[in-house]
Amino acid sequence: MSCRSLYIHVPFCERKCNYCAFESAVPREGERELWLSMLEREFSLRLSSAERPRLATCYVGGGTPTTLTGPQWLALTELIERYFDFDQKAEVTVEANPNSLRAEHLLTWRDWRVTRVSIGVQSFDDAELSLMGRLHSPRQAHGAISAALASGFSVSADFIFGLPYQSFANWGRTLREAARCGLDHISLYQLSLEEGTPWGSLDEKILGDGYAAYRWAQWYLPRKGYAQYEVANFAKPGRESRHNINYWREGEYFGAGPGAAGYLSGLRYKNFGELRRYAAELTKGRLPVEEEERLPLEKSAREAAVLGLRMTSGIDRTAFTERYGEKALDSLTASLRKFPRDLYENDGRGIRLTRKGLRVANLIWSEII
Repeated sequence: MSCRSLYIHVPFCERKCNYCAFESAVPREGERELWLSMLEREFSLRLSSAERPRLATCYVGGGTPTTLTGPQWLALTELIERYFDFDQKAEVTVEANPNSLRAEHLLTWRDWRVTRVSIGVQSFDDAELSLMGRLHSPRQAHGAISAALASGFSVSADFIFGLPYQSFANWGRTLREAARCGLDHISLYQLSLEEGTPWGSLDEKILGDGYAAYRWAQWYLPRKGYAQYEVANFAKPGRESRHNINYWREGEYFGAGPGAAGYLSGLRYKNFGELRRYAAELTKGRLPVEEEERLPLEKSAREAAVLGLRMTSGIDRTAFTERYGEKALDSLTASLRKFPRDLYENDGRGIRLTRKGLRVANLIWSEII
């Protein structure tokens, strides 16, 4: 296996948030131990005994990885070390929730290889956190960020805008607090009403003005030292997420765990999301893959274009043409010509969305796909 990135999905949460459609559930007795044992089986099925992929990035997400205890985290790190090697300066990221982050997590991560902690803050407003079904307070969020920074980690935090009844003033207060916390990286996501979630049937008329909130963030965060490098991500210099950049640059990655997606040898796959089904397949000696697809060249080119346009650096014209051909580049530029020229730039070296274009990126991507 030639991949240089590993994603591990921890499918557990203390409680599902009202907006969440990710593969996660409150763990029943013994399920975390079952997950660990099945993860090892997945590693052994994917990797031959002679293989030890050397990782440039590793990301443990969820769900909520901090639902694992310190001893369970230690078992996970030992499992990863049995199957993988790491670059000397590998980026290793773990996700955490403020209410479940403990000193034992930080100590275990510091003694292992973790370099980044990504904290699901979502808001610094008490009422908004309660409305979302989050289990932490603004004070706990500040405490988690401070503890992770004091432990020597690079710290990122996620925030959601466009919430029900969210005022522009509330959003402004949250971002100003975020900029004061010492974060290296800030991710901003507009609320999406997902089918099957408690908020799936909400009337969109009650949602906050996402366009205005996002536009203000694009103006405000760079003035506080956070450069926008992707449609939803802002970072201080050198603190961009290398793991996520690998996704957007079409790099291969090994996704492991229930509901995890991966991309290996040109094949995209997604594992079964329900833990028992995932475990049943592995127990039978089969990979727990629910869906897989090898994209034809034209579809792959369009997907690559959308991924590339997520980044503010955009698409390198020469590299794109070498991989997908002149016809694919012509198709991309024809799609973009349907939009006003102030939404994108197309020069001799690259194609990229402008700041204004990033505000309506979904509309542009839908035309390309």
